[in-house]
Amino acid sequence: MRIAAIHTANGKAFGLVEGETFRPLLKDGLFVASLPEVIALVASGAVTTADPLVLAEQKLAAPVGPLSKNVICVGKNYHDHAREFARSGVDQSGDKQETPDFPVVFTKSPTSVSGPNDPIPSSADPTATVDYEGELGVVIGTRCDRVTAEAALDHVFAYTVVDDVTARAVQTRHKQWFLGKSLPGFCPVGPVLVTCDEMGPLGPQRLVTTVNGEQRQSAPLSDMIFDVPAIIAAVSEFVPLEPGDLIATGTPAGVGIGFRPQKFLVPGDVVAVSIEGIGTLVNPVV
Repeated sequence: MRIAAIHTANGKAFGLVEGETFRPLLKDGLFVASLPEVIALVASGAVTTADPLVLAEQKLAAPVGPLSKNVICVGKNYHDHAREFARSGVDQSGDKQETPDFPVVFTKSPTSVSGPNDPIPSSADPTATVDYEGELGVVIGTRCDRVTAEAALDHVFAYTVVDDVTARAVQTRHKQWFLGKSLPGFCPVGPVLVTCDEMGPLGPQRLVTTVNGEQRQSAPLSDMIFDVPAIIAAVSEFVPLEPGDLIATGTPAGVGIGFRPQKFLVPGDVVAVSIEGIGTLVNPVV
């Protein structure tokens, strides 16, 4: 099942993507505007839809929300990027290990979430050090509290694409990462959610990020240091996860700070993050 959200005159509406059409989900005759409500409807099997719309004629919205907590993120979770980041001069995560012993977990504000084709406001960062980070996003489907890695995937609803946009100088200046990663528009999500049954086992799917058509990042999901079950187990040991919660699982090597000279985003750039089996998340930079 592929699920998207669109902007309507009355707010966000979730629906099913079937080929080139979008079928708005209905509950009690009304459009469904909440991802947790979508998850509940799918679980119940009571899915009803309105008449199909032409997908290309709709303005897509972020296919998540409202979030019950911050976006949960994992840093330094690909071997090459962990080395790249440790050597960048930006890493403020304590001992600067090139391969962490445990997941490096931080969060982004829900107000940073934006959708496909929404602008990344580089002008909002006075330090002019805006960077991209293409990532796999994981949406929780059922509450999980202290779950084991073996049971973790039973609690996953769907996967998506996330761009963990970061103001690098702000990230460095404040030591912790929250402020530099939480500016409005600094967490594009989309274009769709793909449920676990359709996505299949993770591993060979490749994540690719381009800027203005130039490939910057490319790695299979199997290159993660901590896979999705390990991340869910680590987080849920301390923070219960709820339906609709979003986890960004880390980025491969090839971010802007890894280049010499560094390649930060500037107005006029276009960032595209693709994951096989999900699609491509495109956002212009302003």
